[in-house]
Amino acid sequence: MEMLCDAVFEGGGVKGIGLVGGVCGLEAAGYSFRNVAGASAGAIVASLLSVGYTGAEIREEMLKLDFKKFQGEDWLAKLGLPGKAAKLILTNGVYKADYLEGWLGALLKRKGKTRFGHIRVSNPAGGNAQYRFQAVASDLSESRMLVLPRDLVSFGIDPDRFNITKAVRMSMSIPVFYEPYILTDADGRKHVIVDGGLLSNYPMWLLDDRRSNPSYPTFGFKFSSSTSEEPYGEDFQQVSQLPAFLKALARTSLDAHDKHYISVSKGDYQRSITISSVAAINGKHTPVSSVDFAIKSDTQEALFNNGLRAAKVFLRTWDFDKWKDTYRNGPRRRR
Repeated sequence: MEMLCDAVFEGGGVKGIGLVGGVCGLEAAGYSFRNVAGASAGAIVASLLSVGYTGAEIREEMLKLDFKKFQGEDWLAKLGLPGKAAKLILTNGVYKADYLEGWLGALLKRKGKTRFGHIRVSNPAGGNAQYRFQAVASDLSESRMLVLPRDLVSFGIDPDRFNITKAVRMSMSIPVFYEPYILTDADGRKHVIVDGGLLSNYPMWLLDDRRSNPSYPTFGFKFSSSTSEEPYGEDFQQVSQLPAFLKALARTSLDAHDKHYISVSKGDYQRSITISSVAAINGKHTPVSSVDFAIKSDTQEALFNNGLRAAKVFLRTWDFDKWKDTYRNGPRRRR
């Protein structure tokens, strides 16, 4: 029996294959995804689900990827550390995201759904679900969060005509690593847009107002640096010279947000599928960073299996009616 659900995907850089494992776990249990949202790598997974890809199809495409190509280098960046430093000064980012845009754009085109108008919800239940997919990004020029495609209206842009790939590109523009996305508003002002994880890496609030009595569950897919799938664990790394510093800066930008949020929100931890970002290979446990672009296939497979296992463990105790009684309706009164 098919069951509907909404889902929110946390950003996690190259760890995104773990999210796909979680998706496959829910699909195996009979769930089908309705409205989805995410930040950074979570936006990539969510966008593919919104146009009709299954978890198995996304896994197949991601396992083909050479993540090193995501580090698009022009001639200046190829000059080594001095060139990368110069690139950072000139463009506010070391790498280009052309490969990511081309890869994702081709996948969306394969399903015949490339613009937000193609995934508009015909009968939205509320203002938060006008499109099957939403992403968050950070507007540095106005120091504010953007919810895409909704906030494109403030730029004088018709959301229906906007390219889904461009929204994902904005959401995953890891500061320092990638050149920011430049979005021009109706007055000709150029806004500098970077990774949505800076402001909300786990935007559960996008699909649930926390007041209504939902007909379908909203699940969250979140990473943990613990091997026991606890929400947080020690993930200490040495930070010394510039390359390590830049890597740590990007890792912190993606991983350090929303830690307090999930611990104090009512019911969000209980509906979160917590996926370990520690890869267990041949008895060795290795924490995987969001920016480990040299990630190997066996590590990707380990992360996928972490997500698959996390979903199965979560579903053993998940009870939607009980969750609603506890966090929405209040305890049922005995007569």
